[in-house]
Amino acid sequence: MEKSLFRRASNRVLHLAARFLPGAVTVRPFLHKLRGVHIEGHVFIGEEVYLENEDPECIEIGDGTQIALRTTIMAHFRGTGRVVIGQNAWIGPNCVIVASVPGEVVTIGEGAVLAAGCVVTKSVPPHTLVGGVPARPIALVRVPIKLTTSYEDFQAGIEPIP
Repeated sequence: MEKSLFRRASNRVLHLAARFLPGAVTVRPFLHKLRGVHIEGHVFIGEEVYLENEDPECIEIGDGTQIALRTTIMAHFRGTGRVVIGQNAWIGPNCVIVASVPGEVVTIGEGAVLAAGCVVTKSVPPHTLVGGVPARPIALVRVPIKLTTSYEDFQAGIEPIP
Protein backbone atom coordinates (compact mmCIF):
# COMPACT_ATOMS: atom_id res chain seq x y z
CA MET A 1 0.00 0.00 0.00
CA GLU A 2 1.37 3.40 -1.00
CA LYS A 3 2.00 5.75 1.92
CA SER A 4 0.86 9.34 1.81
CA LEU A 5 3.43 12.09 1.44
CA PHE A 6 2.57 13.24 4.97
CA ARG A 7 3.23 9.75 6.41
CA ARG A 8 6.51 9.41 4.55
CA ALA A 9 7.65 12.87 5.69
CA SER A 10 6.61 12.29 9.31
CA ASN A 11 8.45 8.93 9.31
CA ARG A 12 11.61 10.73 8.28
CA VAL A 13 11.26 13.45 10.92
CA LEU A 14 10.62 10.85 13.65
CA HIS A 15 13.53 8.78 12.35
CA LEU A 16 15.90 11.75 12.46
CA ALA A 17 14.80 12.55 16.02
CA ALA A 18 15.24 8.91 17.08
CA ARG A 19 18.77 8.81 15.69
CA PHE A 20 20.03 11.76 17.73
CA LEU A 21 17.83 12.39 20.79
CA PRO A 22 18.83 10.85 24.13
CA GLY A 23 16.81 8.00 25.63
CA ALA A 24 18.16 4.66 24.40
CA VAL A 25 15.55 2.68 26.35
CA THR A 26 12.76 5.29 26.37
CA VAL A 27 12.60 8.02 23.72
CA ARG A 28 14.22 6.20 20.77
CA PRO A 29 12.14 3.00 21.01
CA PHE A 30 8.99 5.13 21.43
CA LEU A 31 9.74 7.20 18.32
CA HIS A 32 10.48 4.09 16.26
CA LYS A 33 7.18 2.56 17.40
CA LEU A 34 5.40 5.70 16.18
CA ARG A 35 7.10 5.16 12.80
CA GLY A 36 5.73 1.60 12.62
CA VAL A 37 8.68 -0.51 13.80
CA HIS A 38 7.34 -3.52 15.76
CA ILE A 39 9.07 -3.39 19.15
CA GLU A 40 8.21 -5.82 21.92
CA GLY A 41 9.02 -5.08 25.54
CA HIS A 42 12.16 -3.31 26.73
CA VAL A 43 14.88 -2.65 24.13
CA PHE A 44 18.04 -0.53 23.88
CA ILE A 45 18.63 1.49 20.70
CA GLY A 46 21.96 3.33 20.54
CA GLU A 47 22.75 6.67 18.93
CA GLU A 48 22.69 7.07 15.15
CA VAL A 49 20.97 3.70 14.60
CA TYR A 50 19.33 3.65 11.17
CA LEU A 51 16.15 1.53 11.09
CA GLU A 52 14.57 1.17 7.62
CA ASN A 53 13.36 4.60 6.56
CA GLU A 54 10.89 3.74 3.78
CA ASP A 55 9.19 0.66 5.29
CA PRO A 56 9.74 0.72 9.08
CA GLU A 57 6.87 -1.74 9.57
CA CYS A 58 9.13 -4.41 8.04
CA ILE A 59 11.38 -4.40 11.12
CA GLU A 60 10.58 -6.42 14.28
CA ILE A 61 12.65 -6.16 17.46
CA GLY A 62 12.17 -8.60 20.34
CA ASP A 63 12.21 -7.90 24.07
CA GLY A 64 15.63 -7.45 25.65
CA THR A 65 17.42 -6.70 22.37
CA GLN A 66 20.27 -4.19 22.37
CA ILE A 67 21.31 -2.38 19.20
CA ALA A 68 24.60 -0.50 19.50
CA LEU A 69 25.82 2.75 18.00
CA ARG A 70 25.61 3.40 14.25
CA THR A 71 24.01 0.11 13.22
CA THR A 72 22.01 0.09 9.97
CA ILE A 73 19.03 -2.22 9.44
CA MET A 74 17.45 -2.25 5.97
CA ALA A 75 14.47 -4.29 4.82
CA HIS A 76 14.53 -3.32 1.18
CA PHE A 77 16.74 -3.25 -1.86
CA ARG A 78 14.82 -3.37 -5.13
CA GLY A 79 11.86 -4.79 -3.23
CA THR A 80 10.73 -5.17 0.36
CA GLY A 81 11.79 -7.94 2.71
CA ARG A 82 11.66 -8.21 6.50
CA VAL A 83 14.16 -8.18 9.35
CA VAL A 84 13.10 -9.99 12.52
CA ILE A 85 15.32 -9.73 15.59
CA GLY A 86 14.62 -12.24 18.38
CA GLN A 87 14.61 -11.66 22.11
CA ASN A 88 17.84 -10.81 23.94
CA ALA A 89 19.87 -10.39 20.76
CA TRP A 90 22.91 -8.11 20.94
CA ILE A 91 23.93 -6.17 17.85
CA GLY A 92 27.36 -4.58 18.07
CA PRO A 93 28.35 -1.12 16.82
CA ASN A 94 28.48 -0.39 13.10
CA CYS A 95 26.72 -3.59 12.03
CA VAL A 96 24.73 -3.73 8.80
CA ILE A 97 21.71 -6.03 8.49
CA VAL A 98 20.03 -6.19 5.08
CA ALA A 99 17.10 -8.20 3.70
CA SER A 100 18.17 -7.73 0.09
CA VAL A 101 15.77 -10.04 -1.75
CA PRO A 102 12.08 -9.08 -2.15
CA GLY A 103 9.98 -11.17 0.24
CA GLU A 104 13.06 -12.44 2.10
CA VAL A 105 13.03 -12.60 5.90
CA VAL A 106 16.39 -12.18 7.62
CA THR A 107 16.07 -13.41 11.20
CA ILE A 108 18.50 -12.70 14.00
CA GLY A 109 17.79 -15.55 16.41
CA GLU A 110 17.05 -15.28 20.10
CA GLY A 111 20.20 -14.60 22.14
CA ALA A 112 22.34 -14.15 19.01
CA VAL A 113 25.35 -11.80 19.13
CA LEU A 114 26.61 -9.79 16.15
CA ALA A 115 30.25 -8.69 16.51
CA ALA A 116 31.10 -5.07 15.78
CA GLY A 117 31.19 -4.14 12.12
CA CYS A 118 29.74 -7.33 10.70
CA VAL A 119 27.50 -7.44 7.63
CA VAL A 120 24.50 -9.76 7.86
CA THR A 121 22.55 -10.70 4.72
CA LYS A 122 21.37 -14.16 5.84
CA SER A 123 19.59 -15.36 8.98
CA VAL A 124 21.61 -15.91 12.15
CA PRO A 125 20.70 -18.98 14.26
CA PRO A 126 19.67 -18.50 17.90
CA HIS A 127 22.48 -18.31 20.48
CA THR A 128 25.19 -17.85 17.85
CA LEU A 129 28.00 -15.27 17.75
CA VAL A 130 28.73 -14.10 14.20
CA GLY A 131 31.31 -11.70 12.84
CA GLY A 132 33.03 -10.53 9.69
CA VAL A 133 32.04 -9.49 6.20
CA PRO A 134 29.96 -11.38 5.33
CA ALA A 135 29.01 -12.51 8.84
CA ARG A 136 29.95 -16.10 9.68
CA PRO A 137 29.37 -18.15 12.85
CA ILE A 138 32.26 -17.89 15.31
CA ALA A 139 30.90 -19.36 18.54
CA LEU A 140 27.85 -20.60 20.41
CA VAL A 141 26.45 -18.25 23.05
CA ARG A 142 25.47 -19.99 26.30
CA VAL A 143 24.88 -16.74 28.26
CA PRO A 144 23.04 -14.04 26.28
CA ILE A 145 24.15 -10.43 26.70
CA LYS A 146 21.38 -8.74 28.68
CA LEU A 147 21.56 -5.33 30.32
CA THR A 148 22.27 -7.18 33.58
CA THR A 149 24.86 -9.64 32.19
CA SER A 150 28.50 -9.02 33.12
CA TYR A 151 31.10 -9.29 30.40
CA GLU A 152 32.85 -11.98 32.40
CA ASP A 153 29.69 -14.14 32.52
CA PHE A 154 29.10 -13.64 28.79
CA GLN A 155 32.73 -14.46 27.95
CA ALA A 156 32.65 -17.60 30.13
CA GLY A 157 29.57 -18.79 28.22
CA ILE A 158 31.19 -18.60 24.75
CA GLU A 159 31.91 -21.94 23.07
CA PRO A 160 34.03 -21.57 19.91
CA ILE A 161 32.85 -23.33 16.78
CA PRO A 162 35.72 -25.47 15.40
